[in-house]
Amino acid sequence: MEGEIATNTDPTGHWSLVVPLKPLARAKSRLTPATGDGLRPRLALAFARDTVAAALSCPAVLDVVVVTDDPEAGAVLTATGARIVPDAPGRGLNAALAHGERAVRAGRPRAAVAALNADLPALRPGELARVLDYSAEFPRAFVTDAAGIGTTFLSAAPGVELRPAFGGPSRARHLESGAVEIGLTGIDSVRQDVDTGDDLRAALALGVGAHTAGHWAARAPGTEPTTAL
Repeated sequence: MEGEIATNTDPTGHWSLVVPLKPLARAKSRLTPATGDGLRPRLALAFARDTVAAALSCPAVLDVVVVTDDPEAGAVLTATGARIVPDAPGRGLNAALAHGERAVRAGRPRAAVAALNADLPALRPGELARVLDYSAEFPRAFVTDAAGIGTTFLSAAPGVELRPAFGGPSRARHLESGAVEIGLTGIDSVRQDVDTGDDLRAALALGVGAHTAGHWAARAPGTEPTTAL
């Protein structure tokens, strides 16, 4: 039954990932003290490009649906290989994820679906593959963020609703909903989302993708990813 911690007897096959992205003008606002208003939206798009590119390089991933109303991001991520779905609900993160889930399953009703943050610039395809392989054993499963409070990934097996509860202390909400917390080690790149300058510094230490690295290398002299700036 959905919501129980139980082994899934129906193999999931390939996964569809749903990635939500705010309009770039509003994205990653907490990074502003560390990056400034000029670099911040460019980094937000770079994070998404690196996230989507890494996800599409994972053999377990069939496709990536990005839910966004930003025309620039839509064009760039389409070129990266994602399918763009407008944020028709316009009611925030979780409504956007549910909308993306419906868009996936309108074409593939038995799809295995997972929500993935758009701000995982250090994402490694191999680590994502391990997470997806583990998730296939359960109706719903999630990865908590590096801070141990939020969520960066939430999966739903075929025939199971995603029921996203992202935002703030979402780890507790996903646990309460019956989703299984994925306790694998060695998946730091799946955990390391970027909301603050300190998060960015941690992601850079892990090794970010080419788009994030390029924008960071071209930043204004003296800019450092710390919350003290």
